[in-house]
Amino acid sequence: MSDRILPLTKSLISIPSTCDNKKALNDVLNLALKEVGDFTIERFEKEGYPSALVYPQKERPKKFKVILNAHLDVVSGKDEQFKPYEKDGMLFGRGAFDMKGAAAILILVFKEVAKKLSYPIALQLVTDEEIGGFCGTKYQIEKGVKADFVLAGEPTDFGINNKAKGIIWAKIKTKGKSAHGAYPWMGKNALWLAKKILDKIEKEYPIPKKEAWQTTFNLAKIETPNQTFNKVPDEATISFDIRYIPEELFFKTYRQKKSKTYHHEMLKQVDHDKIIVNNRNFLIKKIKKIVGNLGKVEVLLFEPPQFTDEKSFYVLKLKKAVKKVLQKNPKIIVKHGGSDIRHFNQVGGKGVTFGPIGRNLHADNEWVDIKSLEKYFQILFEFLRKL
Repeated sequence: MSDRILPLTKSLISIPSTCDNKKALNDVLNLALKEVGDFTIERFEKEGYPSALVYPQKERPKKFKVILNAHLDVVSGKDEQFKPYEKDGMLFGRGAFDMKGAAAILILVFKEVAKKLSYPIALQLVTDEEIGGFCGTKYQIEKGVKADFVLAGEPTDFGINNKAKGIIWAKIKTKGKSAHGAYPWMGKNALWLAKKILDKIEKEYPIPKKEAWQTTFNLAKIETPNQTFNKVPDEATISFDIRYIPEELFFKTYRQKKSKTYHHEMLKQVDHDKIIVNNRNFLIKKIKKIVGNLGKVEVLLFEPPQFTDEKSFYVLKLKKAVKKVLQKNPKIIVKHGGSDIRHFNQVGGKGVTFGPIGRNLHADNEWVDIKSLEKYFQILFEFLRKL
């Protein structure tokens, strides 16, 4: 099976499967399914984004024990990035690290072990993760796909990612009073009102000077319909990309107690549905309180955080498999960006992201370490056999 790793990965990379190229998305999915071979294949499609669920049984089980999740879409790249090449033990190309290298391994290990396992397992192939996963993973869940545990092959350098931040996209609109720019005292400048809001948010949620596990507000846009210099703007909009940590559920306690163990124990005691509801209510109320009467808050997107207990059965089994193959304990890591695991978390499923070694995802010179792909296969093979 190892002789298929590089040819398959290169073939996947060669297809420019960006989310705006529906033909390429279908082509890359068909290529993956052709490699999988003789299994039951359920096809799904929403808004032109194809996906598939593959399993050994003739009919879909009510619930899978494990789902291997792979996204086959990539972010845009230069034409030459879709021409994979090897150099110094690395495979270069768009999606090599995120995540066509891992996708190839998930396909191959599933193909190798799925029919030999005593428990129900599935391979989930989607084509819209880079734009949120709403038409792939989430849509399949809406159609009844369930699992106890999901492993997504996102880039982690063999770290096990069990926590990721949730996402809120919000707009805050301020209203003022227009006037001639020469007579600003006769108006009320909506941009200055926006600045007051920004000052308050920066005080409550300062930007960390280095990587930190805390809630962050990224100021994405400042807009006004004002088209001229000599007018006091009477309307302004500021837009935020907010990434919040699961611990925000216990915000007061979180601020008072800095113990990571304490937060971990608290998170274990509640179900994820409560985390979602309480996070939403608490954070939105908090944002509105910060803004006060200076503006109006509009929430455009609310996505829950990812959380799976690092001491859970599946994570412990994965850690054991990693240690056996790599001869060292894996790191448990957190992620600031989201993944499709969050969609399973919303319906009570657990999961982690776990992938091979590489660099430069979404950038020039993206690569994946070739030997790490072989190790990745061995780890997943060991993990699935020992469940």
